[in-house]
Amino acid sequence: MPTHCSYIFEVMTMAKTATINMRVDPRVKSDAESIFSSLGMTLTEAINVFLHKSVMEGGLPFDVRQPRYNAETEAAMAEAQAIIEGEIPAASYASAAEMFAAIDEEDE
Repeated sequence: MPTHCSYIFEVMTMAKTATINMRVDPRVKSDAESIFSSLGMTLTEAINVFLHKSVMEGGLPFDVRQPRYNAETEAAMAEAQAIIEGEIPAASYASAAEMFAAIDEEDE
């Protein structure tokens, strides 16, 4: 049976931190570091905040859902992706007035 002194010694010799190794997209890591730096935090501190909040909440501290868009928005996103991939040509205009005229024609 441990004495009071030996119990205190065991607690004092326990590690104060644990290491987590994880793989993250380098761009996401860099962007996150910039955001948290502007808040005066390191990435490690931000991850610790997330973990503590998760423990307090008993799960993720935010809702995880699939975004829902209406049909018009989904069609616009599909068109934008097709333009990016070169499947359809992007419209170009000589002036803002010409662009607005083309938009007005589409609405009619």
